[in-house]
Amino acid sequence: MANNKKKTLTPVQQEYQELQKQREAKRPVVRNCVNAFLVGGLICVIGQAIQYFYIFFFDFTERTAGNPTAGTMIFIAMILTGFGVYDRIAQFAGAGSAVPLTGFGNAVISAAIEHRSEGFVLGVGGNMFKLAGSVILFGVFSAFIVATIKTLLTQWGGL
Repeated sequence: MANNKKKTLTPVQQEYQELQKQREAKRPVVRNCVNAFLVGGLICVIGQAIQYFYIFFFDFTERTAGNPTAGTMIFIAMILTGFGVYDRIAQFAGAGSAVPLTGFGNAVISAAIEHRSEGFVLGVGGNMFKLAGSVILFGVFSAFIVATIKTLLTQWGGL
């Protein structure tokens, strides 16, 4: 396919394409993967430390410490996004910063910050969940389906 497309180009265009290939910056794929792995892992370690904090100091169990941990991680990501720190982390780590909880917090607050000049109701309120709204929708819908199935199975004596 690429060769067929190349044949239809004029000689000047072909020469330009060769020049572009020579001058194109090589992407450090391995280094980017290592950065993403390390930063994503560090975010998860911080989340685990926060969960242990809730378990040891607030008498949560392993099952119940998940919700306040998730809320805390989202809050931290929102604060860091508001101060512009999360953007620098994301630029360094790439996909490693998109760990679901912190990525969600970043997506929500980024849209809110971007549209704050339009006002609080139409700007911030109307655009805050543009990116994260589909995640919330599918999460709530999936939880509803699973809860309905579990309820039906429990009512029929299956569980």
